[in-house]
Amino acid sequence: MSWFTRFKGYVARWAVLFCCVCLPGGALAQMDAHVHKQRSFAKTVPPGDYSGLSWLGGNEYAVVCDKTDDAWLRFRIDIDSLTGKINNVEYVGRTTLGAQRRDPEDIAFVAQDSTLFICCESDNEVWEYRLDGSCTGRKLSMPKVFAKARGNCGLEALTYHPQSKRFWVINESTITGDGDQPTAMNGVAGRLRLQVFDADMRAREQYLYVMEKATSDKPAVNFAMGVSALTALPDGRLLVLEREFHVPKGKLGAYAHCKLFSVDPNRATPVDTAKPLASAAPLQKELVCEWRTTLTLLNHAIANYEGMCLGPTLKDGRRVLVLLSDSQHQYAGVLKDWFRTIVIKP
Repeated sequence: MSWFTRFKGYVARWAVLFCCVCLPGGALAQMDAHVHKQRSFAKTVPPGDYSGLSWLGGNEYAVVCDKTDDAWLRFRIDIDSLTGKINNVEYVGRTTLGAQRRDPEDIAFVAQDSTLFICCESDNEVWEYRLDGSCTGRKLSMPKVFAKARGNCGLEALTYHPQSKRFWVINESTITGDGDQPTAMNGVAGRLRLQVFDADMRAREQYLYVMEKATSDKPAVNFAMGVSALTALPDGRLLVLEREFHVPKGKLGAYAHCKLFSVDPNRATPVDTAKPLASAAPLQKELVCEWRTTLTLLNHAIANYEGMCLGPTLKDGRRVLVLLSDSQHQYAGVLKDWFRTIVIKP
């Protein structure tokens, strides 16, 4: 037997061993993703504090803003049906909501009822609205633990799974009593509660989601770290967007680092809410993709992505994930309202 034949045999045996060790039966299926370049549309999109979006069908999307009077906005986002690239984004109009000053953070469209569900951080609740902005009087039966979320660390992300008629929410960062608060200096990986609701809006299972640690331990004058968006996939998995936003004292060198993960609650053990959260088994995560945008003297591409939703299906069967950023009303004339698409093949 030649040395080359023996070498091939060793490689084959090690490959089998690697698959047995590193790819157990409970491992998540790999997901292909292509991240397109971000784009801004200053002529057709006014400055905003865009924090969430949901696909209404066709090229129309519902958007909410934080730090403003409660309203939902209608956008047209034109996406190339072959590549998934964004061709154009246009603001269409706004509809005032019946309840004011709730700090909207995310939005989900329920097509069969033609209603919008909006999660807000001021009260950590999710209310239902008609398309004309009036309240239906219904809301998700939120577990009391979410009321303990601190300041701007409460309900940030919401998604709806039309196949199962279930809603999912998650807090942005650690709730009081659940663990240490992540900062730019302590390197803590925050513990979050991923909560599901059934078609009757009743709270069902809850899962432990553990964030990544900060990528930098340098001091920051402004720092935000947490989950900023959720998206339910047709097969029952969830996409989770983790965002780390770091602004140093001199502003230049600021960055926003985004990591997109896939989790499958159907393969996870729910939290026993009668026990401390730290005793629960965390959801298994798969990194789908990641990217970093920065602020330099000549490059103002930094983008704090807070909104994400599933969009149209391309002609080859892949799905488009649509994202938008919060520019804090184009802060200081430097930040921009960025949009981005990610083409995924589950």
